[in-house]
Amino acid sequence: MGEVFTAFLKLGLTSFGGPIAHLGYYRNELVVRRKWLDEADYADLVALCQFLPGPASSQVGFSLGIFRGNGLLGGLVAWFAFTMPSALILFAFAMGAAAFTGPVAEGFLHGLKLVAVAVVAQAIWGMARTLIPDRARAGIALAAIAIVVFFAGSFGQIAAIALGACAGLWLCRADVAPVSGHLNFPVSQRAAIVALALFAALLLIPPIFVPATGSQAIALFDAFYRSGALVFGGGHVVLPLLQAQVVTPGWVSNEAFLAGYGVAQAVPGPLFAFAAYLGAVMGPPPNGPGGAALALVALQLPGMLLVYGMLPFWDAMRTRPAAQAAMRGTNAAVVGILGAALYSPVWTSAVLTPRDFALATAGFLLLTVWKLPSWTVVVLLAGAGVLSGLA
Repeated sequence: MGEVFTAFLKLGLTSFGGPIAHLGYYRNELVVRRKWLDEADYADLVALCQFLPGPASSQVGFSLGIFRGNGLLGGLVAWFAFTMPSALILFAFAMGAAAFTGPVAEGFLHGLKLVAVAVVAQAIWGMARTLIPDRARAGIALAAIAIVVFFAGSFGQIAAIALGACAGLWLCRADVAPVSGHLNFPVSQRAAIVALALFAALLLIPPIFVPATGSQAIALFDAFYRSGALVFGGGHVVLPLLQAQVVTPGWVSNEAFLAGYGVAQAVPGPLFAFAAYLGAVMGPPPNGPGGAALALVALQLPGMLLVYGMLPFWDAMRTRPAAQAAMRGTNAAVVGILGAALYSPVWTSAVLTPRDFALATAGFLLLTVWKLPSWTVVVLLAGAGVLSGLA
C-alpha cells in the first residue's frame, strides 16, 4: 500500500499535460520502470477505461491501485495520492492565491505543453512497437486515426474502439495465445454488481430529490455526478458540461470559471480536479472546503463505480480466444486514437514555432534515447519555456 501511495503521489506531482499524457506517465513509471504489469495488459486496461464514461486516466490509475494494493483500498489510495496535489493547488487559487499570469507564467505553461508532446510521443512509440507489429493491426490503427479525425469528440473515440474490436475478431484470430488470467483484479462479481447498481441509483434518484427538497447540496452533487457520468474522452470534454451546469444557473460567473480553467492547465494531475475549484467558488453554499470536496468526489465517483463494476467481468472475457482477438484490435485502435490526440490537441496547442519543435524533439529524445525520468524533462522544458517568456 505504501508503494501505491508513493508511486501515485509522484505521478500526481509531476504528470503535466492532461489525460492523454497521463497514460504515458503511467506507462513510464508503472509498466516500464516498476513492471507492475506488461505492455499488453496495460493497453487492455486503457481500452476498457476508454470505453467507459469518466476520466480515463483517473480510472486507469484507480484500477492499477486496486491491482497493486490488492483491493478497493488500494484504488482509493491511488486516487487520493494522484488527485490531491492538483485539487489542493486549485482550491488554494479559489481561496485567493495570486493569479498565474504574466509572461513568465505563460512561458512556464507553454513549456509544460511541450512536455506533453514529448511524453505522448514516447508513449505512442513504445506502444506501437508492441501492439501494432503486423499489417493488420497497423491498418486498424490507421482506420482509428481516420475515424477520430472525421468524427471528432466522444462519438469518434467510441466508434474507433468498437470498430477496432470488430476488426480484431476478423483479422487478429491467428496465433491467439491462451491466457491464464494472471491479471486478476481482487473484485468479486457481487461487489461489482453492487457498484453498477449504485452508479445507476445515484444517476436516477438525486434529480427526483432536488425539486422535492430544494437542497443546494443535492443539486450540486447531481450536477457534478451527471457531468462525470455522461462524458467520454477525458477531462477536457467535461468542461462544456460543467460550464452549462454551474455558469448557466449563476452558481459561478463565467469569468471565474475561465480563470480557474486557465490555472488548471498549469497544474499536474487530473483535469477533473478543476471540480475542487468550482465547488470552492460557488456562490450559494455549500462552498469553500465542503463544496470543493463534494464537487470533486461527485465528478469522479461515477467513473470509479463503472470501472470497479466492470473489472471482474473484463478479466473473465480476456481469457477467451475471441475476446483476445477483439482486444488485439481494440489495442491497435487505442494506439491510433493516441496518435490522433498527439496531433490535436497536444501538438497543435504546443508546437507553434521552430523553437517549440526543437524543444519537443529534444524532450522526446531525452525520454526515449537517454532514458531520463519524466520529471527531469518536465523541469528542463518548463525552464526553457520560462526563458522564452523572458526573452
